[in-house]
Amino acid sequence: MGSVLSSPRNRDRNRGRDEISHTNPNKRLKISPVDYNENPRLIPALPDEISLQILARAPKIHYLNLKMVSRSWKSAITSRELLQLRRELGTAEEWLYVLTKVDANNLTWHALDPLSGKWQRLPPMPHVVNEDESNKRGLSGFMMWNVVGSSIRIVDFVRGWFWRRDGLDQMPFCGCAVGAVNGCLYVLGGFSRALALNCVWRYDPCLNSWEEVNPMTSGRAFCKTGLLNKKLYVVGGVSRGRNGLNPLRTAEVFDPETGLWTELPAMPFMKAHILPTAFLADILKPIATGMASYGERLYVPQSLCSWPFIFDIGGEIYDPETNSWAAMPAGMGDGWPARQPGTKLGVVVDGDLYALEPTSSLESGKIKRYDHQEDVWRVVVPTVPFHDFTDSEAPYFLAGFLGKLHVITKDADDNITVLQATVQKQGSSSSSSSSSAPTTNFISENAAPLVEEETNTWRVIASRDFGAGELVSCQVLEV
Repeated sequence: MGSVLSSPRNRDRNRGRDEISHTNPNKRLKISPVDYNENPRLIPALPDEISLQILARAPKIHYLNLKMVSRSWKSAITSRELLQLRRELGTAEEWLYVLTKVDANNLTWHALDPLSGKWQRLPPMPHVVNEDESNKRGLSGFMMWNVVGSSIRIVDFVRGWFWRRDGLDQMPFCGCAVGAVNGCLYVLGGFSRALALNCVWRYDPCLNSWEEVNPMTSGRAFCKTGLLNKKLYVVGGVSRGRNGLNPLRTAEVFDPETGLWTELPAMPFMKAHILPTAFLADILKPIATGMASYGERLYVPQSLCSWPFIFDIGGEIYDPETNSWAAMPAGMGDGWPARQPGTKLGVVVDGDLYALEPTSSLESGKIKRYDHQEDVWRVVVPTVPFHDFTDSEAPYFLAGFLGKLHVITKDADDNITVLQATVQKQGSSSSSSSSSAPTTNFISENAAPLVEEETNTWRVIASRDFGAGELVSCQVLEV
């Protein structure tokens, strides 16, 4: 450090300042701003490779402030190279991104750092309008900078098949899907009035900005998304037809490395072909009700819908190695818990597939884990402490991060709360678990849960008042 401070360059600079000071004793010394072009290094006297190693070890929550140090720091922090270095060093963090809605045209994204418990608000998403609206406003294309809406339940929207076909023209933007791949959020498709969109928007947390990327091959709303082998898969959904809504059997995959979409074989909906009469086959519409990436394959639960009735028909599995679909095991498909009619959630944590089944009173629920050896769903958490969600469009979500299962819901005070569950690994005994960590053993559906297990299972890791905002979606990103 001493050699740096007394370097010839510094001595020459100080001598020059002394000469100016002696020549003009009554004149205030003018200090010019630092020119970063003179010293382009991130940290003076350190190679940039070492400086990047230092930045890569800094917590992500501080990056917004660190970007203001200099232009070179901002360039380094917003680069994908720094994110790749964080992954190589094992310093990348898992953040939870939550989308909330106040009204049909007021949605906001917030990011949660689960380690610090701090939230950050994302910039607003672009607003998508159809071509006719764009022409009326004198715009080229269909883009306006505003916030979009997207949270009408598929079971409500399906009514358009029967009673509200003309009402589709008055529908606001809705039904977009949300996915994540390569550390970025993706918002896909949706309805803008009568138009099923194929547009895709990407949020890059490094740049903290949204941009439009290549569109899907088909316009679709209410589709399901999943991540497998570093690619984003999209299946099902609905589009606008002559007589209302048409269910889609098609599927496609997005490769973030090339930025291209590729069509996949359509879902066969095998069980829909065995309906006893042509009349039932005509009125029962097959829909994909969920998707989970499990065991290097995509598992898609399916249903037949004839409003107001929804019938589960198991599901199908997509294998990327053979590029083909196969029937889902009977116990898995028939027993997959449903969050709401037409909506089945699944999340994989540490290689295990979990789902949440609400009680008949809709005031509680239980966590089930799929046992692939026995082809059954087993209750592993008997009680989930969420608030009554009878009138809520998206009452809760499941997420896996930090190696644990989480439930995102609203509490009795209308705060959005992130609950962390500690669930015992399959095949392990209660005696082998740590005494300092709460655990939950396998519990048969008919067995009475123990009070100790109910009170020690859940831990609140974050909570925030979002006012009247409702949950719409959530994703986990490695940042």
